[in-house]
Amino acid sequence: MSATSGTALITGASSGIGAVYADRLARRGHDLILVARNRERLNAVAERITTRTGRSVEVLTADLAQAEDLRRVEQVLRSNADISVLVNNAGFGAVATLVDSDVDAMESMITLNATALTRLTYAFTPGAMSRGGGTVINIGSIVAVVPELLNGVYGASKAFVLALSQSLRHELGEKGLRVQVVLPGATATDFWEIAGTPVENLPQEWVMTVDDMVDAALAGLDDGEFVTIPALPDAELWDAYQAARQALSGNLSGSQPAARYRRTSATR
Repeated sequence: MSATSGTALITGASSGIGAVYADRLARRGHDLILVARNRERLNAVAERITTRTGRSVEVLTADLAQAEDLRRVEQVLRSNADISVLVNNAGFGAVATLVDSDVDAMESMITLNATALTRLTYAFTPGAMSRGGGTVINIGSIVAVVPELLNGVYGASKAFVLALSQSLRHELGEKGLRVQVVLPGATATDFWEIAGTPVENLPQEWVMTVDDMVDAALAGLDDGEFVTIPALPDAELWDAYQAARQALSGNLSGSQPAARYRRTSATR
């Protein structure tokens, strides 16, 4: 990309997936605004990227689960006309069953994974559209489509990310907003340690490196994909899933109950 690629704002950028996105987008010609809670880690990522690429990197310390911090990031997205890419990466997960999980922790997960992502998207999108378009990259998870794999609230939060992305693309895709949702499988980050199951405990044939995951996601972006599942070997499997969903959608609303639900008075 050229030096006029604009600025990318990346949340959860102090390590893992966010830090690799920062490196890759800087190499593609973007200046950066990196958002995370840990200033020391942010500064280390920023210094490394500036040294390697020469791009301008701004750090913004914020806990997106806190309303005041979230509003500060929203204001940056509204006021900085140079921002052309938003990477909604911040989030956390859980592996415990729903009934074994602390409900306050689950509420915090929803706040970060769904509410904060929504507010940042709302803050970015109107200005981007007025400038002719922009790109939103939402980091979801394969549990968006297979929520049985991990904690139910985590799966629900990522299903929200997928549904929101689908709606954004439907409403604004033809008006210049580029939307991509990335659904990684198991990725070698500190996600697993924080969630309570170190990544070393997983079958290693399931686990992708962070670099490979982000590089695959960006290849999907280059190819014009809306949904990118880095480990999916055959894109036709997703196409078939979408075709089945579309076929279902034409039969979900009607003025009468389906025949199988109709009971005569004699059978009640």
